[in-house]
Amino acid sequence: MPDLKILAISGSLRAASLNSALVRAAQKFAPSGLSIEIYEGLRDIPPYDSDLDGDTPPAVATDLRRRITEADGLFIATPEYNYGIPGVLKNALDWASRAVAPAPASSLAGKPIAIAGAAPTNFGTVRAQLALRQSFLWTDSKVVGKPELQIFRAHERFDSSGNLTDETTVDLLVQLLDALAVKIRETQAAAAV
Repeated sequence: MPDLKILAISGSLRAASLNSALVRAAQKFAPSGLSIEIYEGLRDIPPYDSDLDGDTPPAVATDLRRRITEADGLFIATPEYNYGIPGVLKNALDWASRAVAPAPASSLAGKPIAIAGAAPTNFGTVRAQLALRQSFLWTDSKVVGKPELQIFRAHERFDSSGNLTDETTVDLLVQLLDALAVKIRETQAAAAV
């Protein structure tokens, strides 16, 4: 059976982002059978403008949609800004959620998704993850319910080079990725019927 293709997106642009480190950790600790590609184009996506989203949308938006469509699932690691989703991540999801020709539905429609986040505080990703889950209701994305992965006091769980060193957190990350693989296979089986 070929590897399941996962597109991993960090909701942070900061060079030393703990959420970008979490995406790299997902790639490093991916269970057998998962191939994780890290999306690096978040900074380049223009603000969503339906006037630009016609026959020739911006190439970076088309690329994001294509990559999501081609992936079997998504892994999103998000920080929390002002009790919500970072604007750059929400903007990317707005581009991805739009129906595009010739496809009849958005690239997020029915897409299996795992959500995680890392923060230096005790609750810094909880509300952002909740807001993401709410956004994915509209796209009918298949979000993994459990386990939830909110890495609190994350600066204590990664070393100075951004490597995830906390074994409990690694175990939870692997469990989340395993649950994503199960969700993907369930979604694929349902679509094949």
